[in-house]
Amino acid sequence: MSRLKNKVAVVTGGNSGIGFGIAREFKNEGAKGAIVGRNQETLDRSVAQLGDNFIAINADVTNLADLERVFKETSEKFGKIDVMVANAGGGAVGTVATMDEADYDKTMDLNLKSVYFTVQKALPYMNDGGSIILIGSNAAHRAYSSFTLYGAAKAAVIYLAKGFSSDLLERKIRVNVITPGTTDTPAFEKFVPAAQIEAVKTHFASVMPTGRIGQPADIGKTAVFLASDDSSFMLGAEILVDGGMTYLAK
Repeated sequence: MSRLKNKVAVVTGGNSGIGFGIAREFKNEGAKGAIVGRNQETLDRSVAQLGDNFIAINADVTNLADLERVFKETSEKFGKIDVMVANAGGGAVGTVATMDEADYDKTMDLNLKSVYFTVQKALPYMNDGGSIILIGSNAAHRAYSSFTLYGAAKAAVIYLAKGFSSDLLERKIRVNVITPGTTDTPAFEKFVPAAQIEAVKTHFASVMPTGRIGQPADIGKTAVFLASDDSSFMLGAEILVDGGMTYLAK
């Protein structure tokens, strides 16, 4: 289990959910590096599980100075970065009739602008031949109720994997995107009353072609593939890790 031995990785939103699932699989494959988030409590808890080869950096990915600090601190600690995962995202949900300009700006800043500038700020600290992994969403492909802006932002992120790969050809930095479907993360707690969470998860599992919702490790194992030399012939690609929802769900 050493496909990422001595690779230096940064995972934004790595303190919980999908991001922590990615960081944990990276650690299991021999990587070292940093997880980034805004909640100090979850940062401390998560980095303790990852061990001495990881550090936690409290930063806001919508703040460009914070992003600069993330990559500077990581490279000072571990050296040049080999793998960067732009995972942080989220924000408000609602329809075109209910979401105002502030909701629009917040959603786009967190899910699109932050991705663009996370990549831009990482580049001076990355090794040539490195791997950048973006996180999309199958909301970019299916029109889920109240996820219009989020889905639109993620559709743009999927395009960025292509555009960034073209921009970075001379440096041989590959950019690919993982598109999850419904995944078992703390995000449920933000949108669903506690008493209803298990029922909602059961419902989602019932409509998934796989018969279950995703786990952070499902995304993490795919990220290991994209971070490793096993995917050296892939760039600008999207991998759907959504239990078949995009193409097979009724």
